[in-house]
Amino acid sequence: MPKVTYNNKNAVFFPSLKKAVEDYFVTQQLKKTGNWKLHLKTLVLIGSAISLYLTLLLATLPALVSILCCLALGLVIAGIGFDVMHDGCHGSYSSKKWVNELMGLTLNALGGNAFFWKQKHNIIHHTYTNVDGVDDDIARSPFIRMCNTQRWVPAHRFQHIYLPFLYMLASIFWVFVSDPVKYATQKVYTTPMPKMDRKEHIIFWVSKLLYVVFYMAIPIVLVGWLPWLVGFLCMHAAMGFTLTIVFQLAHVVEETEFEFVDASDFKHIENEWAIHQIKTTANFSRKSKIISWFVGGLNFQIEHHLFPKISHVHYPALSKIVEAKCREFDIAYHSMPNMMSAINSHFRFLRELGKRPENPVAIQKRPLVEMA
Repeated sequence: MPKVTYNNKNAVFFPSLKKAVEDYFVTQQLKKTGNWKLHLKTLVLIGSAISLYLTLLLATLPALVSILCCLALGLVIAGIGFDVMHDGCHGSYSSKKWVNELMGLTLNALGGNAFFWKQKHNIIHHTYTNVDGVDDDIARSPFIRMCNTQRWVPAHRFQHIYLPFLYMLASIFWVFVSDPVKYATQKVYTTPMPKMDRKEHIIFWVSKLLYVVFYMAIPIVLVGWLPWLVGFLCMHAAMGFTLTIVFQLAHVVEETEFEFVDASDFKHIENEWAIHQIKTTANFSRKSKIISWFVGGLNFQIEHHLFPKISHVHYPALSKIVEAKCREFDIAYHSMPNMMSAINSHFRFLRELGKRPENPVAIQKRPLVEMA
């Protein structure tokens, strides 16, 4: 796999920022983990998901109402991923390890796999953010071109048009393709994973079996295969699009920067790691309490990337500290005023990348690695 290093030897920005953040928690007498607000949100989201699931299976509803409930279920499941699983897998939900592991396993209940996600997200994405050739979140694909160092194909001319529909299929892809490929290859994109122990193998197979039972077998028996299929696709369309677009707005927009490293190559990034995180990440809708509540603070991605082990409930306060430090060190702090401006930036960026490069030959010589 490629090797990437940062210029951390003489880092001055992050030590100064960490001290300011530590001082905040000391003076406010706060824990860095989640609080009652996160616990209440967990009950609301998981309770809503269970209620919608049982209603769809046991109640007789008009077709349109059933479809709306399936779409709502997809949104609620995405919210569980943003708010509960994300903090759990990062170890920021609670000071108790077993609670974090339990909350992280909500991903398995939604069809994914916490072990794979931790490798993909916590380790690879958070270390090598927007580094083309390593970061699995911008893995090279024939369907999407996310930075100008990636190979261009003619279909990319239309990616800003067809990608919203592919985003709707993202969660189905993760459940039925991405996880099995990772399990079979024991790799995340170009990076080998640590060896899975017996417990993780059991969790993988049991959770996938339970997914088939609860999301497929039981609904087919109770409502029939056609209503199940329509509802299943609607649920995943809402879930897949919501999850994908929120994560894309953090890194694949006009404001962020990218790096490139070839397979088996070495890349030394001149910035310290923390500055690289800020240059490759963007915030949006910081003033919207509704969006912040639903997306689990992922509209404060800069703060999350700098302090992934701090719960998202603290990000609004931390963003003021981070922004002030960025001004002090003359570092651009990317923050879009609302979600629509971020979405527009994302699709403008995709449209620009979809244009035929002036010299596509050099780009097309680079290997095209399928997403896994």
